[in-house]
Amino acid sequence: MFVGLQYRAAAAYRHSALLPATSKPRVRCLHSQIKTALVGGPAGAPAHRLYFTRDNQPISPWHDIPLVSNASTREYNMVCEIPRWSNAKLEIDTKSPFNPIKHDTKNGKLRYVANIFPYKGYIWNYGAFPQTYEDPAETDPDTRHAGDNDPIDVLEVGSKVCREGEVHRVKALGVLALIDDKETDWKVLAIRTDDPLAAKINGVGELEQFMPGLVSATVDWFTKYKVPDGKPRNCWAFDAKPRDADYAHDVIARAHDSWKKLIRQPHSQLKLDNVSIETSPSCLSSAEANDAFKALFGGGSIQQEQQQSHSDFWHYVR
Repeated sequence: MFVGLQYRAAAAYRHSALLPATSKPRVRCLHSQIKTALVGGPAGAPAHRLYFTRDNQPISPWHDIPLVSNASTREYNMVCEIPRWSNAKLEIDTKSPFNPIKHDTKNGKLRYVANIFPYKGYIWNYGAFPQTYEDPAETDPDTRHAGDNDPIDVLEVGSKVCREGEVHRVKALGVLALIDDKETDWKVLAIRTDDPLAAKINGVGELEQFMPGLVSATVDWFTKYKVPDGKPRNCWAFDAKPRDADYAHDVIARAHDSWKKLIRQPHSQLKLDNVSIETSPSCLSSAEANDAFKALFGGGSIQQEQQQSHSDFWHYVR
């Protein structure tokens, strides 16, 4: 199921020669050798970017982090984009070199999700599965809508608040099919494998048993979260009911197949630069990756910008 690509080991080079002076290298995951480098200021700064490195080499969190962490137990790697209880809409930038996490914008303004009673910001650790792609050219036979042109979203429900850029091993519990702007936007319910409840929760039934109300709150949140911005409520496939873990694994596998087709394309509007997929026309050598990364900053440093604030209102949506 998850085969067909050849991976290349990344050669190391000096981290200090790679990153601009204002970057802040930080260890951000359970996987050894993967680190992040913050440039342009924290979330809330327009230039906010969080880049990823492995063995002191720049990597793409979308293309170079394997989807599967343990095939025999069907465990996956999740890249955390947004910590639970926060409001800034952070996401892997699929259109920039090396796909850093950025603060999303719309009409020139930074995007934040509203607080909708009784919730505060995002109510899970929100992230993405690497090496997945929801293809807008393919219509899902069950939802009857095409993909949303992004990696698959993950809602991590464990007890710990993750941090932006962390990579964690998770197991899929089920999946919801949000229909957003007439596109299929899968939301995989997952839990970190190191969570105290991970051994007890293997599906949506057990999730309801140990975390009663979380699935219905998830549906309620996604249905209403755009209403404070003057938009209509979101719609769902399957009457807003979650599909089980086996169905989620199938969705993930199909998205991985779509990504495998994407990464082999010689030309794309999305950024496919990587350092590990030998069969990809966009695979870079160590020297090429080094030069490409340094060229992003013109040989100089990134100027940090003033952090912008947002209104911290509560909204009652009836």
